[in-house]
Formats: sequence, C-alpha cells, structure tokens
Amino acid sequence: MNWQVFSRPEAENDVIEIAAWYDSRSEGLGDRFVEEFLAVLDELTINPLLHCRRHPHKNIRWRYPKSFPYRVIYEVAQREKLVIVAAVIHAARRDREWKRRV
Repeated sequence: MNWQVFSRPEAENDVIEIAAWYDSRSEGLGDRFVEEFLAVLDELTINPLLHCRRHPHKNIRWRYPKSFPYRVIYEVAQREKLVIVAAVIHAARRDREWKRRV
C-alpha cells in the first residue's frame, strides 16, 4: 500500500517562489525544478522511511531533488501512512529555518 503525501501551503509557496527564481535566471529551469520536486513526492509515496530521522522527537526527514540544492522536509505519520511536506528550503540554510514549521 502506498503512502499518502500532502504538502502544507507553506511548502507549496516555497516551490512556487523557488521555481520563479530559477525561471528568472533561465527560462524553463523553474519547470525542471518543479518536475524534480514532484518526482520526490512520487518517491515518498513508495518509501518515505528511506532517509534517516533529523529531529530528536518527531519523525522528520528530508530528501534532495536530483539536480537542485534544496531539501524537501517532511514528517512521517507511520500509523496513518501519511507524509506531510512541511518545507522546501535551500540546503545551505540553517536548521532553525525548517524547525519553525514542524
């Protein structure tokens, strides 16, 4: 059985802003970012537990798109087989940026 994946509105806004920024640099690059983000979501429906926990008390994990330096940060509710994407944040940003959202 596959997992259900939902994105918080903040994470969706992150993707929109990131894609717009990439498009402003090179036309079509934002679309490529969105495609890779959607590929990450598809992979999370299969096995969100593949990556290690990143929070001491919550089941927070992250995954990187193939070609972009961003973390897709998500929480796993194992009993419900639910994945909640909380943020999409540049890999160089400090952890406190994503911890505010979880």
